[in-house]
Amino acid sequence: MKPKKSSGQREVWKFIVFAVIFGSVFLLYPIFYSIYISFHNMQGIQSVFTGFDNYIRMFHDKVFVKALMNNFTYLIFQVPIMLVLGLLLAFILNSPKLKGKNFFMLALFLPCVTSLVSYAVLFKMMFQVSGIVNKMLLTIGLIQDPINWLNSPFWAKVTVIMALCWRWTGYNMIFYLAGLQNISTETLEAASIDGANAFQKFFFVIILQLKPVIVFTTITSTIGTIQLFDEVVNLTGGGPSNETLTAAQLIYNHSFVYTSNFGYSATLSWALVVIIAILSVIQLAVTNKE
Repeated sequence: MKPKKSSGQREVWKFIVFAVIFGSVFLLYPIFYSIYISFHNMQGIQSVFTGFDNYIRMFHDKVFVKALMNNFTYLIFQVPIMLVLGLLLAFILNSPKLKGKNFFMLALFLPCVTSLVSYAVLFKMMFQVSGIVNKMLLTIGLIQDPINWLNSPFWAKVTVIMALCWRWTGYNMIFYLAGLQNISTETLEAASIDGANAFQKFFFVIILQLKPVIVFTTITSTIGTIQLFDEVVNLTGGGPSNETLTAAQLIYNHSFVYTSNFGYSATLSWALVVIIAILSVIQLAVTNKE
């Protein structure tokens, strides 16, 4: 005879089944359905099978290529700046001689929990032609004429990069600070005994022991930059002339602004998934090499 299941086991299976059902409905189904509609021309509830037409269209879509190039521009410039600043700030805050450490930690971490719309409106006000940033630069003599920050192709990108760094540097700093606090002081003392100076201890002891944290923040920052949407929409709207447009904003536009072609939006979304996966694998492969 098979042993009867206890009431406790039945309760466990109830929780498992509940999680599987909800996971399938709200996670697996949307994934497979997005693959399905990527082969369709879908507007509203009307769906027409088009095969690989959406994917062929994607490879010839100059606007999508432009948006991806903008994403990679942000990735190349913003991510390294943000991570290096986060690491330097964490290193400074980890100093036992620093007073008011909790205040500085709170001040640097606060931007990433600030309302996105609020800080975007604030940045738009600051970087207007008649805004406080231009007034300060004119006062100290760094510029002769006001800069059109939000309507110039170059300066609009710079504004978005500065906004991203302001918002997310403190977030990455917290991870680095936690990693620094887990580094044994005995390791640093041993390096000092061996004759290592402060520069050598930072790059050959601290950085090496922070490698897992650096890999984590690099991958998450890369994913976030490839999926960038909120800052661009609220600051520049993708302009001027699509110079700050991102792939995520283009996907949104095809879904809700243009002709509402959800099939083509799904195709572009899966292109982003593939790009993110490739970049993540490359970063892991490079950082795992001895």
